[in-house]
Amino acid sequence: MAHIIVVGNEKGGSGKSTTSMHVATALARMGHRVGAIDLDLRQRSFGRYVENRRHYLLKKGMELPTPDYRDLPEIDQAALAPGENVYDRRLSAAVAGMEETSDFILIDCPGSHTRLSQVAHSLADTLISPLNDSFVDFDLLARVDPETSRITGPSVYSEMVWNARQLRAQAGLKPIDWIVVRNRLGAQQMHNKKKMGEALGHLAKRIGFRVAPGFSERVIFRELFPRGLTLLDLKDMGVGNLNLSNIAARQELRDLIKELRLPGVTPDF
Repeated sequence: MAHIIVVGNEKGGSGKSTTSMHVATALARMGHRVGAIDLDLRQRSFGRYVENRRHYLLKKGMELPTPDYRDLPEIDQAALAPGENVYDRRLSAAVAGMEETSDFILIDCPGSHTRLSQVAHSLADTLISPLNDSFVDFDLLARVDPETSRITGPSVYSEMVWNARQLRAQAGLKPIDWIVVRNRLGAQQMHNKKKMGEALGHLAKRIGFRVAPGFSERVIFRELFPRGLTLLDLKDMGVGNLNLSNIAARQELRDLIKELRLPGVTPDF
């Protein structure tokens, strides 16, 4: 069966689509068969990223490893069982359609609580939650006392992950490997980075996730999206000498892939 990777949180602007595209494309470039689904049916940032890639490569007459992206199939309401949710059926049909032809299926969730996101989390073998490295976004994971900075309880999102874990346990499936990825790490603000690291380390032990470094804030990511490219494609596009920022970004991607500990995956880029 395909290993399912879900990228999710309930805040926008945390780099979910950038993370999704880079992880999916890195796996494809390493020779793995990768299916891809975007559950943000309105914004479709991940879906548009893959479409941009296909259009750009077609225009250039090039071929590069690319995730097999598919939209959720339409379902005839008359085919639903009594009480069955149409979104449940659409997601299960999409996953089933990719299972036999994929080593990995990456599902990008919207930055909000939806039925689709809830079901997707229960399917996750690996859950990646990108988080801006700021206490502004820390409440995605937990509630904090503003006076003492003491963690007072899990967030709604953490409770959703807990419920997904319970469902998987009841079904006899292996536990979700949950990784919180610290995105937009700044070169400055060392005091804030240290405090965030300490808070995440403490919370990780309480609610059961691992912490991994993600991507720093870099202009290159905004430049890559319109062409559907990733950091690993630059040399193929004729960028012979990468600048220091691009080299550092590639190292961040390598570190992230390594930290995910996906079955049969060893970064070779």
